[in-house]
Amino acid sequence: MGPWRWLLLLPLLAPALRAQQQQFMEYVERRLTLLEERISQWHDQSSRYSTELRDFKNQVLGMLEAAEKEREAMRAEAESAAVRVDRLEREVDYLETQNPAPPCVEVDETLMDKQVATAKQRKNEKYNKLTDCSDTIASVRAMKILKRFGSASGLWTKDAAGSSEKIYVLDGTANDTVYVFPRMREFTLFSATRKAARIKLPYPWVGTGHLVYDGHLYYIRQQGLAFQVIKFNLANKTVVDSSVFPAEEQIPVFGLSPSTYIEVSADEEGLWAVYATKEDEKNMCLAKLDPASLDIEQMWDTPCPRENAEGAFVVCGALHVVYNTRLPSRARVQCVFDVSGTLAPEDASLVYFPKRYGSHSSLKYSPRERQIYAWDDGYQIIYRMEMKKKLEV
Repeated sequence: MGPWRWLLLLPLLAPALRAQQQQFMEYVERRLTLLEERISQWHDQSSRYSTELRDFKNQVLGMLEAAEKEREAMRAEAESAAVRVDRLEREVDYLETQNPAPPCVEVDETLMDKQVATAKQRKNEKYNKLTDCSDTIASVRAMKILKRFGSASGLWTKDAAGSSEKIYVLDGTANDTVYVFPRMREFTLFSATRKAARIKLPYPWVGTGHLVYDGHLYYIRQQGLAFQVIKFNLANKTVVDSSVFPAEEQIPVFGLSPSTYIEVSADEEGLWAVYATKEDEKNMCLAKLDPASLDIEQMWDTPCPRENAEGAFVVCGALHVVYNTRLPSRARVQCVFDVSGTLAPEDASLVYFPKRYGSHSSLKYSPRERQIYAWDDGYQIIYRMEMKKKLEV
């Protein structure tokens, strides 16, 4: 078809093209109108949601401010209550100290008088042994430094009469919290006390002469010029018994440990107490204790001097006193007093401990393990002992 024919058809096709273009423009316009309506609708919803979110935020902020004010008020009330409770406890303690219960005081004084009279009647008598134990210390076989824990003075030990593997730690010379580790491993590996249970005692202790024996803690409490032995059940955390120690005008039992007035010790024969009084201030005294009633069964004046003494323990009924110097050197057992009379002091071995950091603040003998748990300037040490028969020394 030639070009001239297209020119003839163009006037006929023009109206159809215009109609088709008009339909397309109307279609585009309808789509744009629909899109505008949807955009307007979305804008309205977004504005409404923004308004609701802002209102909710303001509401939450108001609630948080109110909760913070209530928390501050409750904390202030709790602190005020704690202060009042602490003041009340101090007042109760003061009243109990100033006005103890008359019936208990009368009973305690009567029992103490009987106890003193009985003990004085048997004072310095020969002791009738309860066991066939006849060993004494020949030397220190080995020493193991476990760790450094707590302050310069304190004590650590196991139960001297039981089979428990628990480790008991009493840090310091005046405190009221006992740390209990389930085993030696937990005590050795961890520097902090997070693996230890804490037992809060009803009264603070004094010195480092305390002892764990048959599930009970025997510790010393000072009341004015008197000293009291407290028997505390470690399982149910209650005081089982207490007794004022029947000795007048007590003085520190060890010259190098001025905070310790009574040293409670355990051996194969049972429970003992080492103490000193102004009546014979140069030497120590020894007493046999009844673990059940805390009665004094028998008392002895020993030839062991207090001067330069740093600690003591009992083995098979024989008191072993450890000495040092004020400028720390090698500690040594230089005085042995056997209550049964089978070992003369001059026949006892002179036992030396390896030189350590300072002076022992506590030495706890374990009859079951035949070793000593020592506290030396904050270091916890185990001494393993070489034993011999008394007649062979």
